[in-house]
Formats: sequence, C-alpha cells, structure tokens
Amino acid sequence: MRVALHTRLAPGHEDRYDVDHARVPDDLATAMARAGITDWQIWRSGRDVFHVVDCEDWEAARLALAEEPAEHAWQRHIGPHVVPVTRDDGSVAPLVAQPVWTLAAQQEAGA
Repeated sequence: MRVALHTRLAPGHEDRYDVDHARVPDDLATAMARAGITDWQIWRSGRDVFHVVDCEDWEAARLALAEEPAEHAWQRHIGPHVVPVTRDDGSVAPLVAQPVWTLAAQQEAGA
C-alpha cells in the first residue's frame, strides 16, 4: 500500500531538516524495514513537506515503529523542526493513495 503524509516545518528550519535527512540513522532504516516499510520518499516545497510511504500495512507499520527505540530517538531529534498537519483530533492524517496512472507503467505496457 502507499500512503502520503503532509507536514510543515517550523520557520527557519528548512536547511537543518534537509541536512538531517541526508541520511537517517541506520538503526531507524532497519526498524522501518522490519515494520514492513519498503520505501519512504520525502519532497519539500518551502516549509511544506510531503512524504510518500510504500509499505505492507501503514497502521501496522506505524504501531510497530511506535515501539522502536530508534524511532523515539529520531522523533526527539527531528521533532523540533516539524509542525504536523493534523486532523481535528490531533492525529496526523495519512492519505491512502490509490494509483491512477504512471508514465512508467504506460511505457512498460507499450501503449
């Protein structure tokens, strides 16, 4: 499955956020893989940050990461840079994305 997340950076934290994401800690990458996450891409436009996460099951991955010391350490480190975009109840609102079209798939199909 694929989910999209939207977060926003605190003013003035853009450069530090980019530097911190040049490479996430290896123990965090390992924890993500163990949780069933196969890819996590991040794009930034100004202070808006967009994440696309490919995983087996987002809720299961999220719950598994919540138990990981590497995730807790990362959130303590990266948290000051981020202002989450949340739902009314305060939770981060993932968007479960259904694929509609990709150029690559069309080209592979020879259409």
